[in-house]
Amino acid sequence: MSEQQGQQPNIPANGALGNGHRNGSNGNREQRSSGPNGPAGAFSPRFAQIVGWGYHVPEKVITNFDLEQIVDTQDEWIRSRTGIEERHVAAAPSETSASLGILAGRAALEMADVNPNKVDLIICATSSPEHIFPSTASIIQDGLGASNAGAFDLSAACSGFVYALSMARGHILAGDAEYVLVIGAETLSRIVDWTDRATCVLFGDGAGAVLVAASDVPGGITATVLGSDGSGADLLTVPAGGSAMPASLETVSSGGHYIKMDGTAVFRFATRVMAEATRQVLGKAGLGVDEVDLVIPHQANVRIIQNSVLKQLKIPEEKVFINLQKYGNTSTASIPIALCEAIAAGRIKPGDNLVFVGFGAGLTWAACAIKWSVPIAKPEATWWRNTQRQATYQAAAARSMWKRAIRRVYSQFPAESRWGGRKEEGEAG
Repeated sequence: MSEQQGQQPNIPANGALGNGHRNGSNGNREQRSSGPNGPAGAFSPRFAQIVGWGYHVPEKVITNFDLEQIVDTQDEWIRSRTGIEERHVAAAPSETSASLGILAGRAALEMADVNPNKVDLIICATSSPEHIFPSTASIIQDGLGASNAGAFDLSAACSGFVYALSMARGHILAGDAEYVLVIGAETLSRIVDWTDRATCVLFGDGAGAVLVAASDVPGGITATVLGSDGSGADLLTVPAGGSAMPASLETVSSGGHYIKMDGTAVFRFATRVMAEATRQVLGKAGLGVDEVDLVIPHQANVRIIQNSVLKQLKIPEEKVFINLQKYGNTSTASIPIALCEAIAAGRIKPGDNLVFVGFGAGLTWAACAIKWSVPIAKPEATWWRNTQRQATYQAAAARSMWKRAIRRVYSQFPAESRWGGRKEEGEAG
């Protein structure tokens, strides 16, 4: 089920963007600013604006009543302790963190009306990557046809999306990128023990994405706070599968590849750090709590949100966006999915002060302050533009298949013919 929540800013075709994009969308990659203040001799400030957004969640929905048939739990117990009513789960083998991320990324690019080949960098925050390596971001880059983009994964658990926004902001303010696509993508259902009622009721699958662009308009991502306390690394973890505990018959039989959590300890940590991180980032942005228009917290547990953002900060309920009842904890995808739904619901408008705040395994926490400076305008979905987009995606798929085929053919030739009689180090023969 693909969703493109929110509405697109008006973007002139010539790249002189009315919503504050820099004129980097004309394909001239050599004329970018060399630093935060623009080209040599210029003093034009740079800002990092969110100009596109979108998300995608799997079709299959598992309700609390469905879980009653699987484990010893009840709908009322789950609702009262977490606020969760249902969650989306990747049921088809073809639904992976990368496939969900590709669809979310497409939605964000289409919302901003930016061609994939204009993207300079893709950052995928995920706790459930396709593989240990290669990065899920590289697979997404290939699937989007973002042929000019670098790509890497970021691992900070549920804080990862805000960490990635901080990285995107840094690249843009340094003048190293004009467009950075930030994606949070998860298929946590693949690493959940469906016999453990303490964890299986919590998590869901999905992906959310935002396109961050260099802009001349003041605002955007104005401040970030990142934190970690590794002494709590064992409180929320997937123990096996890494170098500390490589996969073996023992790790598989003991369930070492599933999520393990000390729920009480994580709850105490989260309620404290969510409030503290919000205060810190508002201080860095020069804002008071009363100046915040909307907080979008990590959607893990409604009681954590109530005991941190609502009670400790005294932020009224109408200024906090919550949608975890529909999705559960989607880890890195939770904040961007909530952002998309908040925009679609009319909860965000130009000039608003937003805060994204999250916590996660590590233990980690992160918050960012955003001055929303992008106009909210409905995109024009013309048949010609849609046809162009589909042709772009089909061309990307064809190019990827062609490159794979060439490599397969090339690999059949003897090393001597490939390297003029020289064998490369590491080649057999």
